[in-house]
Amino acid sequence: MNELAPALLSSDRPICLAILAMGGQGGGVLADWIVALAEAQGFHVQSTSVPGVAQRTGATIYYIELLKGGGAVPVLSLMPTPGEVDVVIAAELMEGGRAMLRGLVTPDRTTLIASTHRSLSVSEKSAPGDGAGDPNMVALAAGIAARRVIAFDMQAMAEAARSMISATLFGALAGADSLPFPRAAFEGAIRAGGKGVEPSLRAFAAGFEAAAAPQAPASLRRAPEKIYAAASPTGHAALDALLTRIRTAFAEPVQPMLLEGVRRLVDYQDPDYATDYLDRVASFSARDPLPDRAVSLAAAKYIAVAMAYDDVIRVADLKTRASRFQRVRGEMGVPAVQPMATTEFMHPRGEEAVGLLPARIGTSILARPWLFRVIDRIVNRPRRMRTTAILDFLMLYAVAGRRSHRRGTLRHQEEMAHIVSWLARAEQVLPANPRLAAEILATRRLVKGYSDTHARGGAKFDRVLSAVPLLEPRADGADWLRRLREAALADEAGTLLDGALRTVASLDIPASATFPDT
Repeated sequence: MNELAPALLSSDRPICLAILAMGGQGGGVLADWIVALAEAQGFHVQSTSVPGVAQRTGATIYYIELLKGGGAVPVLSLMPTPGEVDVVIAAELMEGGRAMLRGLVTPDRTTLIASTHRSLSVSEKSAPGDGAGDPNMVALAAGIAARRVIAFDMQAMAEAARSMISATLFGALAGADSLPFPRAAFEGAIRAGGKGVEPSLRAFAAGFEAAAAPQAPASLRRAPEKIYAAASPTGHAALDALLTRIRTAFAEPVQPMLLEGVRRLVDYQDPDYATDYLDRVASFSARDPLPDRAVSLAAAKYIAVAMAYDDVIRVADLKTRASRFQRVRGEMGVPAVQPMATTEFMHPRGEEAVGLLPARIGTSILARPWLFRVIDRIVNRPRRMRTTAILDFLMLYAVAGRRSHRRGTLRHQEEMAHIVSWLARAEQVLPANPRLAAEILATRRLVKGYSDTHARGGAKFDRVLSAVPLLEPRADGADWLRRLREAALADEAGTLLDGALRTVASLDIPASATFPDT
């Protein structure tokens, strides 16, 4: 009769944990360690996972419930319930922010353990402008949303220990004292896994000690823009002449930006090309009336960006550099003795192929639409180039070797014509409205990349500058052009830019205006 009696269901509340991790961060390993730890301590455990849609568009959520073993049958859930999660572990800062948005982090219950390093998501990388999320906003929200916050750079600790971030997160969980298990039990779970034990234990120890120490409020900042404040003589006559010209012919506040521009353009082409750059900047610097040198700074930055445009030659050059293979190997944690393969995804169009030809030949092809269509049909398809395979590498290396012929290509001719037109527009506005001239120069940031990305940016650039004749008579014309540029950067479809242009078209143009700072 006792065997037929209904089972007694447990009314105890389980300990609920949610792990948010991306591919390659060992979220599954961390979940397995927690499960093994709890089971070894006599707990009932239930673990589930919901994978993200794609890499870095949505992290996998691992959900675990732990309940002390006993005679009653445990009642455990398959999914986290907002307001009921005791510990949230985020393997990247913005994943902690997403956990808060999902309601998994609450001030009365949740301990939030998050690594403060950034690994930009697809949406952040693909934004037309600076799409990176503000880490300080997440840090501020965490201080309000969570009962307790443990946040530090766990990725750096894992790399120092030559391990994965999952081990550092596991150590932070142990150091947080959120689970009723001793440190030795956590370490036992790592040893029971049997793989990479010693590096994992080193990373675990670093995470444990950092989490157990008093936690100061996280104060995070984006990396500052890299600007070179000084440069030593190189011993190369042409380069040293450029450095001397920067120091003697330009105002001191502009010199760091000019140094970076020269470094970029010498690497991109040669010292003569960098000399052309300084000539162009000098035409603006000599007539800059603003105390803060805004026109000169904008010219120094954006003329360099425009002249170092991304063409097929540049892309092939960057993809075949030894420094790039070293960087990829370092980021992936691949030892020097271990073979590594890299695959590049490329999709050139007919425009890129024709643009690589000498200007006269390329122009002749464009004048024959049927011939261009034939070329486009041949080259316009996605390709996977293995730069660690000899044939693919040699193909890209040969294209990169065309750098010495770049100035004679059709693409270079088109880019230079575009630059001349853009600078002429800024020079025309400069005497009457220097702030607007600086904003015209800064609008070049809309043009970037190559292939379709470059074409879309160029179209937005032209649309934004189409408003200059309406804004030139206005004292606040620079502000309005900046708003147009920000609208163009805000969304790829251009819907916000459409609305902003309509607003500008509806503005009343004053009969006279005064321009400050001139």
